[in-house]
Amino acid sequence: MANSDKKPPSLWQMLHSVLAAALGVQSNKNRERDFSHGKPLHFIMLGLLVTGVFVLVIFAVVRLALYLAGI
Repeated sequence: MANSDKKPPSLWQMLHSVLAAALGVQSNKNRERDFSHGKPLHFIMLGLLVTGVFVLVIFAVVRLALYLAGI
C-alpha cells in the first residue's frame, strides 16, 4: 500500500490511522503520510465519530450488564 504520490489517504487508511492512534500504536510511516497528505478536518471528524461509537458501545455493555444483574 505504498502511497508515494500526492493522493490523500483513503477512508480505510484514515480509519486505520485513527484506531491505531487511539491505541497508541501508530507507525511513523503512517503518521508521516497522514500529516503530509491528509486533511486535519477529516481526521478530527473521524476521530469524533470513532469516540462516539466507543462511548455508545460502552454504554450499551453497561446497560446490558445491569439488566442481566437485575438492577
